Amino acid sequence: MIFTFYKAQGYSVGSSLVEEDKLDLATTLLEKAKAKGVSLLLPTDVVFADKFAPDANSKIVPASSIRDGWMGLDIGPDSIKTFSASLDGTKTVVWNGPIGVFEFEKFAYGTEAIARKLAELTEKGVITIIGGGDSVAAVEKLGLAGKMTHISTGGGASLKLLEGKPLPGVLALDDADDATPATS
Repeated sequence: MIFTFYKAQGYSVGSSLVEEDKLDLATTLLEKAKAKGVSLLLPTDVVFADKFAPDANSKIVPASSIRDGWMGLDIGPDSIKTFSASLDGTKTVVWNGPIGVFEFEKFAYGTEAIARKLAELTEKGVITIIGGGDSVAAVEKLGLAGKMTHISTGGGASLKLLEGKPLPGVLALDDADDATPATS
């Protein structure tokens, strides 16, 4: 997701994944956040690689310096520090989606650092909600699933619920209740 925001700001993103159809939305969100004085944190540094592979050549660079033909696969150490510090003082965290390509050890540091931070915060009473199959797989791989308040593979559904949108499964249950004949 970050590379869509970078590209919307005019940064070179190399061959990183970008949702081209969401560039206008990214620009709008950045403008809204600025106008409302809301902090929208994006990584300041990125681990970028010459290919999508566990043995890829990699470098840590400023987020605005990704070379053509290379792709961002994780956040860098400065971003990890910034994100971790921003979580201090929170009361609830909803995490949907790993930070990097956690399946490749070389690009799992961001995901691991944030997962460990959330486990630490949970011990201090912060509510930590992990949503989405990949996020759940990451915290399970790290042995931290039991240290979170709640985990669910229903990441997309969770986000829809937070948006206030109706969930098809819940609507079907409501419809089933309406169809149940009354008994006396």
